[in-house]
Amino acid sequence: MLQTEIEQRLQALNPEQLVIKDDSALHAGHAGNTGGGHFTLTVKSSLFSGKSQIMRHRMVYQCLQDLMPHRIHALSINALSSDESSD
Repeated sequence: MLQTEIEQRLQALNPEQLVIKDDSALHAGHAGNTGGGHFTLTVKSSLFSGKSQIMRHRMVYQCLQDLMPHRIHALSINALSSDESSD
C-alpha cells in the first residue's frame, strides 16, 4: 500500500509525529491527474529545527522523490520542528 510505503520512507526523518491522510478520493478524475495519489502529511521532527519551510519540504521530497509524479500526484506538507505545535 502506498500510504505504508510513504510512512516507511519518512522514518528517515525520525518523526516524533507522522500523520498521513489519503485525499485521493476527493480528486479522482480532475484535470491533470495521472492516477497518482493525493496526500496530506503532518511531520514533526527534531531534524527540522532551525530549517526554513522550504528546506523542510525538500527533506520530505527527498524521501519520496522517485514516487512522484506517477504514484504520488499531489502532496500537501505540514513540516514542524519538535518545539512547534501542529494546531
